Amino acid sequence: MKTLITGGAGYIGSTIASACLDSGIRPVILDDLSTGREEFAEGRAFYRGDIADGALLDTVFRDHPDISAVIHCAAKIVVPESVRDPLGYYANNVSGTIALVQHLLRHGCERFLFSSSASIYQPGPDLSVDESSPVDPQSPYAATKMMVERVLADAAATLPLRVISLRYFNPVGADPLLRTGLQSPAPTHALGKLIEAYERGTPFTITGTDWPTRDGSGIRDYIHIWDLAEAHVRALERFDEVVPAPRGYEVINLGTGRGTTVRELASAFQDAVGDRLQVREAGPRPGDAVGCFTRSDKAAALLGWSATRTEKDGVLDSLAWARKRPTILGR
Repeated sequence: MKTLITGGAGYIGSTIASACLDSGIRPVILDDLSTGREEFAEGRAFYRGDIADGALLDTVFRDHPDISAVIHCAAKIVVPESVRDPLGYYANNVSGTIALVQHLLRHGCERFLFSSSASIYQPGPDLSVDESSPVDPQSPYAATKMMVERVLADAAATLPLRVISLRYFNPVGADPLLRTGLQSPAPTHALGKLIEAYERGTPFTITGTDWPTRDGSGIRDYIHIWDLAEAHVRALERFDEVVPAPRGYEVINLGTGRGTTVRELASAFQDAVGDRLQVREAGPRPGDAVGCFTRSDKAAALLGWSATRTEKDGVLDSLAWARKRPTILGR
């Protein structure tokens, strides 16, 4: 089996590509390298360019006519940036995906795995959600994910297109074999900021302390990136069972089922490293939301998959990658 991975030189896409390779699935990478790294595509078929470039997609499918599915990871993903540049996010994430799907249909590629986000949800009273929970995106970034889902659902209702939207919760960690990890030396999510504070000896800032959670900090469902990658492999292997031909659309949450607050993550980080950090508080960033966690076992039922790695695994793999990163990507 061969699969095209858009954004396959980024953190998530490259890790999915490694999991595919380990399972005998050959990845073909398409990435414009706006945030991805060419080093992450080494040893893999790689095409640099835009997902909306029809001529480039023609080249990809001419070279690889046996591509049987697409995993669409390419997107702008920084929430505060999306607040500052909503039009850029809609143009890239929504319009770009529409063009991509049009080109895929021209080439008869009908299996489409979409990297969606749990940030589209309106959390329930206990801050848990499942695939039937109402959606209420709180940032332009989240809104683009919701809009793309609607586009894909409408397209799959009438066109020769089959879609599985995988709603990610909060990926952490790195490839356990340290082939890939976070490409940025200054990541914006909580665990990245914890590592940055730990390595620099600076305080870790909790942004938002008045949320309706057990300790006032935001709550997240932290899923190890390798668990997430393995879920994509299961989805590829079971695609025809989950969404039988000729068309259809399915949504599946990918999380651990555990809600962890930012304060609890900071405590787990300190336990894992055996050291204390100075912690300070600040208001929420633009576009921040309280967060949520999944209560669904749909992934287990449809994919035969569930998360197995712990937050400690995520912390330790992230730290190991942070130490190795300069030898692969430089400073």
